[in-house]
Amino acid sequence: MRRIIFAACCTVAGLVLLFSWPTSWNRPVDGGTADGPSGPARGAAVPGAADGPAPGQADLGAVPAGGTYTGVAVPNGHGDVQVQITVADGAVVAAEAVQYPTSDPRARQVNTRAIPILDEEAVGATSGDIDMVSGATLTSDAYRESLQDALDQAGL
Repeated sequence: MRRIIFAACCTVAGLVLLFSWPTSWNRPVDGGTADGPSGPARGAAVPGAADGPAPGQADLGAVPAGGTYTGVAVPNGHGDVQVQITVADGAVVAAEAVQYPTSDPRARQVNTRAIPILDEEAVGATSGDIDMVSGATLTSDAYRESLQDALDQAGL
């Protein structure tokens, strides 16, 4: 009888410890807000954005002009993803997703984890072929497409 009581107590204690263990699903995510980032809507002009050459019309021998370029807003099934890059001396020195889905808790959780990683990958990129983030395939694909558009505008 003592063994059964001991086994039951150990099982209950183990389950309590197991379900109280913090995971990525029940831990608050830093960064981002409940309302999401404020950024330009689809087709909106970005103040201070440089007008780069039309895609495919850049002079391949010239160093691309510095400035800020915003890619198209790309839908990904949960909302739009739009990337803005800053170019200096022919290289991407900063990248930021100015718009991304935060409409539901799951999208907000995935994107607040994935967007900073994608922003970091985009710095120094010369094409939209950057590493994707596992678990954020839709966001990664849309980010890469918007990034490529911004790079094309910059002539990179």
